[in-house]
Amino acid sequence: MFRNILNKGRRLAGLGSLVAALTVATPAMAQDKEPIVFGGSIPLSGVFAFAGIHIHAGLTDYTDWINSEGGINGHPVKYVMEDTAYEVDRSVAAFKKISGSESPATYYGDSTGFMKAIASELNSQGDTLMSGASFATALTDNEQYPYQFIPGPNYSQMFGIILEYIADQGKDGDMPTVAFVYSDTEFGKDPIENGKARAAELGIEVVEDIVTKPGSVDVSAEVLKLRRVRPDFVVFHGYVLSPINEFMVQMRQMGLDTQFMGTFWSSDKLIIDKMGADADGYMGVMPYNYYDSEESGPMLDALRAQAEKSDPEADYRPTGYMQAWFNAMVWTEVIKRTLDADKELTGDNMAEALASIKDWDTGGIIGIPVTVRDMSFPVGRIWRVNAEKGRYEPVSDWIHLD
Repeated sequence: MFRNILNKGRRLAGLGSLVAALTVATPAMAQDKEPIVFGGSIPLSGVFAFAGIHIHAGLTDYTDWINSEGGINGHPVKYVMEDTAYEVDRSVAAFKKISGSESPATYYGDSTGFMKAIASELNSQGDTLMSGASFATALTDNEQYPYQFIPGPNYSQMFGIILEYIADQGKDGDMPTVAFVYSDTEFGKDPIENGKARAAELGIEVVEDIVTKPGSVDVSAEVLKLRRVRPDFVVFHGYVLSPINEFMVQMRQMGLDTQFMGTFWSSDKLIIDKMGADADGYMGVMPYNYYDSEESGPMLDALRAQAEKSDPEADYRPTGYMQAWFNAMVWTEVIKRTLDADKELTGDNMAEALASIKDWDTGGIIGIPVTVRDMSFPVGRIWRVNAEKGRYEPVSDWIHLD
């Protein structure tokens, strides 16, 4: 399936086409009811195609699975998407095209930039609830973004979870020290001020604060700064891989025993595949169980069974796949609650249904019942790379922020 999707993404990009990829699976029991549409702006091509193809696979597999279960209250689900190449203008055009022809109840946005750009139109239309790839703190401002939510903790909450873990490592009254290393982007800067404030509340000293360009850059000067202050932990944010790997390798070569941590988009198996043994011990905050973890549950088992069915040759599903599946799970829960209350699928009604989620059992996707707070799910767990086994393993309990 992944190979087919990748080929499709390349074909779309090559033609410069906005032709939609469409997945519809309709069980006989639901054919008499109108379909409910999941829309999506998905980067099947461009710089984030490596994530987009797995996001698309997760949404496609979930749609097939929920339709095999009878849809949502008997309504079949129809997933309609456009390739955006991770370009805001194309993503906006895709939203307008899909909204004009399909009236999606829910929609997957491919970036913070797009989700901010479309907010005014989304608010004006008032009939679609949006989430997506972004965990931006700003999108949890309910006044400005009443019809958008985060399918997990926002970036500031991720820092909060990481810092709670770090605080727990203190011994005999000595609190560990930390350094923040982040990219010079809106993405990278997002949680830093809130992270510093939370660190101060917990009594954790932030001994260095380093900003770099994203991607592979020369970090030797920044590594020397870190050697001088010798932080117990370095928290990276705003990267996928580089320069995390450069920092880790150079600091270990200097004999530092610093521990390294990162947030969602830098906590996939990619870092193990690229760094090999050098990735051992790296830790990430993750709101979902990993596909190859030892955890289980009825929904997590269903996800694995559907993934195996759709592509038996793939033995792993990245975090983008898990995130997309969870997005669609939340959409389903919100739509079901709205219909059960005999209300129309408007943005206000669905936002109200979202806010009502409390102690929700996700069937093993997240290991504890979750509650929506401030248009987000402020929960996560710290996982550490076991390079020999080639996977992440949990090193903390689930942490749900109050």
